[in-house]
Amino acid sequence: MEKTSNKFITFYKKFGIYVFLAAVVIIFSIIAPNFLSVANLINILRQVSIFGIVVIGVTMVMIGGGMDLSVGGIMAVVGMVMGYCMVNVGLPIPVAVIIGIALGVAFGAINGVVAIKLHIAPIIVTLAMMLVLQGVAYLITGGYPITGMPKAFLTVGQGYVGPVPIPVILFVIFIVFGWIVMNKTYLGRNIYALGGNKEAARLAGINVNKLTVLVYSFAGFAASIAAIIMVARTNASQPGAGSSYAFDCMTAACLGGVSIAGGEGKISGTVVGVIILGILDNGLVLMGVNSNFQSVIKGLILLLAVAIDCYQGGQKRKKA
Repeated sequence: MEKTSNKFITFYKKFGIYVFLAAVVIIFSIIAPNFLSVANLINILRQVSIFGIVVIGVTMVMIGGGMDLSVGGIMAVVGMVMGYCMVNVGLPIPVAVIIGIALGVAFGAINGVVAIKLHIAPIIVTLAMMLVLQGVAYLITGGYPITGMPKAFLTVGQGYVGPVPIPVILFVIFIVFGWIVMNKTYLGRNIYALGGNKEAARLAGINVNKLTVLVYSFAGFAASIAAIIMVARTNASQPGAGSSYAFDCMTAACLGGVSIAGGEGKISGTVVGVIILGILDNGLVLMGVNSNFQSVIKGLILLLAVAIDCYQGGQKRKKA
């Protein structure tokens, strides 16, 4: 029985995510009308691009042995601040965007510094940051959205380069950047080492504190870029933006093979996880399924992915 389980886990880690992707594509192409139309496939990519950019940042944090639940709160505050700067204050678009990105990076860095200096588990630090930032987002305008962004700004979220939406292009840029960093650079190897064994990484000469702050700062940067696209796409800064992203990002990363304990995972797997969640959302909407049921499915996927990861971790410890 145990050998069978080990074989299944090994198969799942290598091919499971791709089998799952093929299965959902086949199922929805049969039961959902117009699922395989070019327009709908482009729409899926556009829908997942904002979410996917955030997941790339969260994936690096998780591979480095951390966890970031604050990305949704960062998106909300950055979006509200940018909207306030452009609409209420009248600042130029570049200035408002720079302020937003700087805030996102700063919030990410604060997560890392607090976790290091106070020796608090990252999941607790980022959960607290999420709650704080969600409150701040509502306090900025008393809970009201900000609308009426400059037309030039809207191009980022609504524009195209040929037939390809600009958000999709930005998502691809993040994918390529993340893949190069994690697979072709010493920085990526250090992040894997940090997640695999923090003390061993320190003894190997890696500045673990600096690296921890760096990966959380990048997650904040990714969240701020996603906020820019979201505000530009909807032409509104919403205080509740990104409210579900914390656990959706974790779901996509774990589904894509990123270990909840750190040190394992690939950007390519995460991207497939993002696409699967996007297909599930799109296909269930085409079928007219209640949105609450979509949350049930995502929760079950997260539970299953983490359960498999924990089982594999347990088997590794037994062998060790």
